[in-house]
Amino acid sequence: MAGIQAGKVTKAELVDSIYERIGMERYEIKRVAELFCDEIKSALIHGKTIELRGFGTFEIRLRKGRHGARNPKTGEKVDVPMHGVAAFKAGKEIKEALWNYKGEE
Repeated sequence: MAGIQAGKVTKAELVDSIYERIGMERYEIKRVAELFCDEIKSALIHGKTIELRGFGTFEIRLRKGRHGARNPKTGEKVDVPMHGVAAFKAGKEIKEALWNYKGEE
């Protein structure tokens, strides 16, 4: 991606990269990105799956509860109830593109 370096990518860097490619105002790009993320979050909160063809799928997965888990800060034993987590499943194009990824060299 133009303008994005290796490592973590922030929303601001994504906005800058899109700005360089299409020249739309940065504040407009940022607003669209925020609305897009809000829509994904809202759909997940309402139990829906989001399918972005050619990219991947965001879905909710249930994580089993556990008895006797430990709080990492205090070491105290706690029970963790069954709960939902957000998950991303990469689409075919991303899977194929990353198949031979070896990490940073």
